[in-house]
Amino acid sequence: MPVRVPRPSLSRRRGAVAAALSLALSLTLPLLSPGFPPSAVAAGPDRESPAKSPVATGRDGAVSSVNPYASRVGLEVLRAGGNAVDAAVATAAALGVVEPYSAGIGGGGYFVHYEARTGRVHTIDGRETAPAAMRRDAFLDPADGEPIPFDEAVNSGLSVGVPGTPATWEAALDRWGTVSLAKALRPAAGLAERGFVVNEEFRAQTALNEDRFRDFTPTAELFLPGGELPEVGSVFRNPDLADTYRLLAREGADALYEGPLAREIVRTVRRPPVAPDADRTVRPGLMTTADLDRYRVLHRKPTRVEYRGVEVYSMAPSSSGGTTVGEALNILENVDLAGMDRAQALHHYLEASRIAYADRNRWVGDPAFSDVPTEELLSEVFAKERACLIDPDRALTSPLAPADPRDPASWDCAAGRGGAEPYEGPSTTHLVTADRWGNVVSYTLTIEQTGGSAITVPGRGFLLNNELTDFDFVPLSEAVDGPNLPGPGKRPRSSMSPTIVLEDGRPRLALGSPGGSTIITTVLQTLVNRIDLGMTLPQAVAAPRLSQRNTATTQAEPAFLDSSAERVPLERLGHRFVPPPRTFTPAPEIGAVAALELLGGGRMVAVAEPERRGGGSAMVLRPTR
Repeated sequence: MPVRVPRPSLSRRRGAVAAALSLALSLTLPLLSPGFPPSAVAAGPDRESPAKSPVATGRDGAVSSVNPYASRVGLEVLRAGGNAVDAAVATAAALGVVEPYSAGIGGGGYFVHYEARTGRVHTIDGRETAPAAMRRDAFLDPADGEPIPFDEAVNSGLSVGVPGTPATWEAALDRWGTVSLAKALRPAAGLAERGFVVNEEFRAQTALNEDRFRDFTPTAELFLPGGELPEVGSVFRNPDLADTYRLLAREGADALYEGPLAREIVRTVRRPPVAPDADRTVRPGLMTTADLDRYRVLHRKPTRVEYRGVEVYSMAPSSSGGTTVGEALNILENVDLAGMDRAQALHHYLEASRIAYADRNRWVGDPAFSDVPTEELLSEVFAKERACLIDPDRALTSPLAPADPRDPASWDCAAGRGGAEPYEGPSTTHLVTADRWGNVVSYTLTIEQTGGSAITVPGRGFLLNNELTDFDFVPLSEAVDGPNLPGPGKRPRSSMSPTIVLEDGRPRLALGSPGGSTIITTVLQTLVNRIDLGMTLPQAVAAPRLSQRNTATTQAEPAFLDSSAERVPLERLGHRFVPPPRTFTPAPEIGAVAALELLGGGRMVAVAEPERRGGGSAMVLRPTR
């Protein structure tokens, strides 16, 4: 059973606020705070972005994320004596500044932590929740009973779920951290105040969202300064977000769930601040202050599977990441990928993913509302029976029908027809941290689409999520509702797959990725590359990606389509490849991994993307060759 994390009592909160008052001056002038990492809060704007490296090897601590400002913040927290949890929260807060279209306090996520003291893996479900007024037909047009246009649903208050990120940060720090939320937020507040250098990626993401950003007055004012796209090389500042972080530092996460900020969020959701000249239908949301006040994160038991002698831990439902990656690995456990030629290994990877997705779409949702067969989906017996569908000489046809993991009569290797893949936005961000004591964090956080709902809370500096569009708008079929229809207080199903791999009871790998429904295949393929196919972790991250999600075609990156020796043999087996949709990047791509590996003897390697999303940022505390 998941454990609901209570928020502090009123008296405890008042005590925390009183204690925090003594920090007010240091929050305003952070360089005066003793023991705080000075390079993370240096006065004045950075005129050049920190250097980026996709690989860093060393000792005593590591951070990997998509952005060098954020990775540097996490590293400085480690340098000042913080642990992996402290660094993860500080890095995430910094990503809310420099990657505001992918994550921030207006969203949610999943936090996976290996605790060295106990040797256990813990998780926090900080997924957003639907308002109490949301019903299963929330995304149907009352005029005709048909689903409202997806774009209309996204850019509306109706898509906004109750944020879980601030509560996640506070819960993680309260249980495993060594610093307060106030201290963890201080570098990000300073970064938001002094600004960061705009790069091509930030400008491209802004351009991707320009039309809808212009339709919401506070969003246009913040992200289109002077009515124009931010120029590459300019300094982008967000003093409103700095002030919001300082409010959270003074009053704790409850500042977002109670009081004036909560009322401002609700007002924004229920009456979105649409620009006078906007030419779009913007539906109001259903959120109330009571919905915010009721929000709690959940401590859940992680998923766990054994694979090739290691233990793979990830996130249980409401995320589908742990169950789907786990089922696919269990299917692959029945064959020797390392002994196959590369085309056959990729064929089996694609087919295992196809099968696991068929089962995921049918069975996984919020376990508080649906009887999700998590244990059965991760059963080795079930996986062995599902593996019998794989023909080494021919690809399966999608959509493939699911099997009922609780009903062996459905395990007859009959490849029946299933339903279509639901849509998930391709954004989100991921980070990993490790410290000198052996603690490790793998944390994925999001506001869903790139740019979320496009709605900024006026004067607060952050975008609200569109997470509720991760619900299915209609039942899976006439006979089956499915587990992921909207519901009051319900968490929409996610594909986020923050993962930690243990070997002999100790952490070996930590990884995760953004990418909507491609997150699962990205994590799965990276694990297969590293564990089965003999690649180093940097090679496993950089390798061209394929994503099969129980669809008629398989998405494949250009590097595979253009030059892979395996393409023709796989096409002869019946696989059909198409490039993924192009977003804000020069070329179509799948995912953006942040990972690390513990090498033994205190050494570790942090790995980020060398090219995807402009390349990521890996850093270690004490670099070595």
